[in-house]
Amino acid sequence: MYIVFLSAILGHTQNKQLLYDFTRIPQVLMQNPGADTNYQWHVGLPFLSGVYFNAGSSGFSVYDVFADDGVDINDKIRNVINKADSNDIMTINEQVEFLYGGFKGNYGWHEDNYYSFGWYQELSHFNYWPNDLAILAYDGNRNYIGESFNLSHASVKAELVSVFHFGIQREMSDRFTLGGRLKVYSGIADVSSTNNKGRFFTEFSQRNEYKHSIIADLELQTSGYKIIDALEDGDNIADNLYQRFKERAFFGGNLGLGVDLGFSYRLDDQWKLTASILDLGFIHHSKDVKNYTYKGRYDFEGLELLFPGVVDDNNDVYDYWQNLVDDLRDLYDTTSTRYTTLRPVKFNSSISYSFGRPGGKICDCRATYRDYVNKVGMHLFMIHRPRYPQTALTAYYQRRLTDFLDVKATYTIDKFSYTNLGIGISSRIGKFNFYILADNLLEYENLAEAHNASVQLGLNYIVPGRN
Repeated sequence: MYIVFLSAILGHTQNKQLLYDFTRIPQVLMQNPGADTNYQWHVGLPFLSGVYFNAGSSGFSVYDVFADDGVDINDKIRNVINKADSNDIMTINEQVEFLYGGFKGNYGWHEDNYYSFGWYQELSHFNYWPNDLAILAYDGNRNYIGESFNLSHASVKAELVSVFHFGIQREMSDRFTLGGRLKVYSGIADVSSTNNKGRFFTEFSQRNEYKHSIIADLELQTSGYKIIDALEDGDNIADNLYQRFKERAFFGGNLGLGVDLGFSYRLDDQWKLTASILDLGFIHHSKDVKNYTYKGRYDFEGLELLFPGVVDDNNDVYDYWQNLVDDLRDLYDTTSTRYTTLRPVKFNSSISYSFGRPGGKICDCRATYRDYVNKVGMHLFMIHRPRYPQTALTAYYQRRLTDFLDVKATYTIDKFSYTNLGIGISSRIGKFNFYILADNLLEYENLAEAHNASVQLGLNYIVPGRN
């Protein structure tokens, strides 16, 4: 039971509201390949150009379970079980850019294009809180005779993937910028179990005191299990993990394709509309595949001892436990069947209004959109989940304080929090750009009580374009 809590204690959505449309940061193209950036070329510092992590939980926090407040941990777990429900979600998402760069075309048709490319690694985990299973594991079924435990509450998705990408952003006109990005996924490891059905229940029995029944259609799909096998190789764990990771990360794993699409459209010099759809794609799992299924119905009324006879028809001693195991195995199967998973599609959209000139001058009819120093806007984020889309709405204010320093402040409402305040800073010293973005600032005094938090930072070298 404690393992269930430890695996579910962290999580958050993959919303990057501080980065989205923050066009002074090159990584904005990863959130919208049609963002209206203005660079001659850029390159990120390998392994440090884009580092991202987020975590949280919509149902409970780390503090709810592990607070040093004198309350017995069993009582805390009981409170969490009573508080959380099956629609609460938990995810973890981590990304590291190994390579990221871009350049502007310099002749003919290419002059209106900006090309970007890179390679990053992503680890993600998502699950719904297994409410009925948590109650069954913690309380047992003694007080729930005649009631069903819903097995569909078991819904989990975890993966480790390597992503290679190439994008094109094109200025279709002075007001309209369009972009797309092709992604090649190399799956390293995957665990997926999201379409489970069934129930477990206990009734009073005619033959014995109780009858336990399970009616189930359960499936767990996995790939890349040799990554886990490497952990069992004694003194060579580090070397074996590195070799397995390298093999799978460089197109030796479970391959897939995806695209990102996006645009920016300026209604005039002050109003702007943007939208993007990310990770519209799939991964086909064919390497190191193991699938586990359990389908059918089984009723158990206890072990019926055969007295006075204790032998079966073949005069062999009747093995009660082995026969029970054999009955269960008739419903259980292990396969190596290939399978395909869809990527968690994400949608972003924003509308913003720019105003103000340096020195406090509010209006100038000759101003272009890059001359304004203030911007306010609204940002909508959605991500596909097994049961229903997960959404977040953000209001933001962005200001260029100096030629080398920009700040962005956000207020986000989502399933995790109604008090999520964030701030992002992008600085440029010479041609070096450093940025750091963090949200849920009100919870930083005690992160254990936070239901969600994320941080992103990076270092780039940028050669700006001409206005």
